[in-house]
Amino acid sequence: MKRLMTNLAIRLRSDRGDIPGWVLVTVMTAGLVTAIWLIADGQLTSVLDRAIASVSV
Repeated sequence: MKRLMTNLAIRLRSDRGDIPGWVLVTVMTAGLVTAIWLIADGQLTSVLDRAIASVSV
């Protein structure tokens, strides 16, 4: 049990996080949003216009 606690303490102290993973997720998300925006720009604008018109009436 003591060995398990020692290994756990060592891992917790040496854990620096997964920065490259988070950067990859952020870049991929931005890429997906940009691609969807470029492909569906007209449709998104139309949906937003209809939603605003239905609320303001």
